[in-house]
Amino acid sequence: MSGNLHELRPRTPDSEKITVNLGFVDLGRIDLMVRDGFYANRTDFIRTAVRNQLDRQEESIRHSVARRQLSLGLAHFTRQDLEAARDARTPLHIQVLGLASIADDVTPELARAAIASVQVLGAFHASAAVKAALADRIA
Repeated sequence: MSGNLHELRPRTPDSEKITVNLGFVDLGRIDLMVRDGFYANRTDFIRTAVRNQLDRQEESIRHSVARRQLSLGLAHFTRQDLEAARDARTPLHIQVLGLASIADDVTPELARAAIASVQVLGAFHASAAVKAALADRIA
């Protein structure tokens, strides 16, 4: 039965793991909050703290996104998207706050021909070969 299953679209992760170094006292304070039931675990505490800080800075973030003309959210570029940009001779300037991804079937040559610049605040997913081909265009 599993031989008949085909993944129509690869699943893109909805988050990315980061590492945070904290002092022992701060870590102990977080553990105390977890032990006392305020948070489920350390990750829950840190995720909540980050979201609260981002909420406090929402207005500044909104102005910065508008000023930098960033697209907000997820942007996926298919081989057809890049071929159309290349054929129209209008290279793409990818500017994303969130996740920008380039399809796995995009060749390094097509990426270089279709993409003038890449600025991603968040995560940029593309094959290693495409990232290498665009290295001088990624800010």
